[in-house]
Amino acid sequence: MPDSLAIGDQPLDARPRGGSAAVVERGGRVVAAALACCGAAVVVVPLLLTLYLSAFDESLIVFPPRGYTLRWYTGILPEFGGALRTSAITAVTATAISLMAGVPAGIGLARHRFRGREAIAMLLLAPLTVPGIAIGLGIFVLAVMIEERTGLALSGTVGLMAAAHVLVTLPWVVRLSLAALANHDMATEEAAASLGASPLRVIWRVTLPAMRGGIVAGALFSFIWSFENLDMTLFLTAPGVTTLPIAVLGYLQYHIDPLVAALAVAQIVLVGAALILLDRIVPVARAVAR
Repeated sequence: MPDSLAIGDQPLDARPRGGSAAVVERGGRVVAAALACCGAAVVVVPLLLTLYLSAFDESLIVFPPRGYTLRWYTGILPEFGGALRTSAITAVTATAISLMAGVPAGIGLARHRFRGREAIAMLLLAPLTVPGIAIGLGIFVLAVMIEERTGLALSGTVGLMAAAHVLVTLPWVVRLSLAALANHDMATEEAAASLGASPLRVIWRVTLPAMRGGIVAGALFSFIWSFENLDMTLFLTAPGVTTLPIAVLGYLQYHIDPLVAALAVAQIVLVGAALILLDRIVPVARAVAR
């Protein structure tokens, strides 16, 4: 007798089992689509709800509203103008300092091998592992100690907030600069140097253009983090020197109206427009994904 029955030229036990495989594949697609829809809903539904609340014509958030209005958007600057200015100055300063220090550090760590390189890289990235509230409290205590010994007014100043934010924005710039140079071939830099270009000219003409996406992504991450930071800045503000998140927190203690929702929608629109514009100019997403 033959070892196995056959149908045509194929053994019976060698027939493809396409039915069960197709069912499993179809089920996997359904589950993946359901998870994707759930994830999109988690992101989109709060945004739509915030947009809806920002148009309520009510002094208190009640449902259903008696009508709809855009007057809350006109109240953003009168209520939060000073805090917006302080947050913007702090974020721009922290981002600029982080770029000036982080980009050269990233180039040095990516292109050179020297003793202590790993220790320096770990030290630069270490603040990302420390809770922001602990960093803020430590900087506040240090500022008070310096004030007691020198008489310099440090606490509650924009300079102190910017310096504190640099501790966290600098690691972001270094990390993204390293990522931007990870897949860039050094042969182009060596070719430029062999043709007589000085080291600074090689960096300016070859290295910096190659890491442009990482630089822009680092600047964007640094600015957004500094602008929206709450936990660290909570210890560093003072009367008259308040950032936007602190001002919003104080406002919500006494008001429950759509003004904060209008502010959130304005921020979403501005950040979204900036991301779209930057993505058209520089491949930011590619630099972040590395």
